[in-house]
Amino acid sequence: MRPTASDTARALGRSAETVCRHYLSRGRRMGGYWIVGDILNNPGRSLFVRLRGPEYGPGACGKWADAATGEHGDLLDLIRLACGLTSLKDAIEEAQEFLSLPPPITRSIPRPRRPSSPSNMGAARRLYAGAQPLKGTLGEAYLRARGIDTDVLATPLRFHPRLLYREGKTAQSFPGLVAAVTDALGCVTGVQRLFLDPNHPRKADVEDPRRSLGHLLGNGVRFGEVSTALAAGEGIETMLSLATVIPNLPVVAASSAAHLAAINLPANLTRLYIARDNDVAGRWAAARLEVRAIEMGIPSILHLIPALKDFNDDLRELGVRAFAERLAPQLASEERARLTLTA
Repeated sequence: MRPTASDTARALGRSAETVCRHYLSRGRRMGGYWIVGDILNNPGRSLFVRLRGPEYGPGACGKWADAATGEHGDLLDLIRLACGLTSLKDAIEEAQEFLSLPPPITRSIPRPRRPSSPSNMGAARRLYAGAQPLKGTLGEAYLRARGIDTDVLATPLRFHPRLLYREGKTAQSFPGLVAAVTDALGCVTGVQRLFLDPNHPRKADVEDPRRSLGHLLGNGVRFGEVSTALAAGEGIETMLSLATVIPNLPVVAASSAAHLAAINLPANLTRLYIARDNDVAGRWAAARLEVRAIEMGIPSILHLIPALKDFNDDLRELGVRAFAERLAPQLASEERARLTLTA
């Protein structure tokens, strides 16, 4: 008999630490838990995976929960989310390959449950509502220090003078950027936070200066009204670097490679730019998103590839003109005509 989803999840649980070391390599073991920043392998201490316990039921080995987002599940769920997979079938096949199990026979596999809205989505909305406009703040100074033209910004980005940062049992406050994460209809589902040094326009000197709150999967930080063209990428600074030199091009930041691979795209797109980071995860996410865009029937899919690690590195190191000139051959004529060549 071929393994079912339950069989696979239990087999993963029996190798829980090995699974964590492979898919959550930036975490570490602490007692009976594997601890990492989030399901996307960012550093931190928000997500806990049980490394001990029974094979099933409450407290089972391999059960995990993210205290920041409210997400939880077993190791099969973890693999699906960490790899940006959209179906249970794909997650089972990935897990079986990892475990060197025989492939499943062709059969009907139940669709994965739609993830429930995290209980802290309301907290994310309240935090965003309590933030102030960006202009004239340390948040604006930080973005300008990164070479970003803050005049292109709209409502998704705000500033908060006192963001609470928890690390273990200690807590302190920092000023920071607060970005609204929205779904395709524009509803706020979460926020991304960037903690800043209170005395300088740079990131705060903490272990994990970027944190999220609320429901992120499929959603993103959106700048500009989408008509038929859109650029999608990982980081906010990366996507605003593109907006700095290509005025009026709508962009969306998905926060990570895995979230980029799973981001929901508007149905009316005729041209999608995939702005990938220049690393293994970035290439993987771009390939996954391209497959989904093709399945949606989007006629024009163009990859934007930075010279350095990401487009904000390009903007800061190359300067506005050289950055724009390097982008030009990668753009369709409509966006090429709008390129800004001077700061």
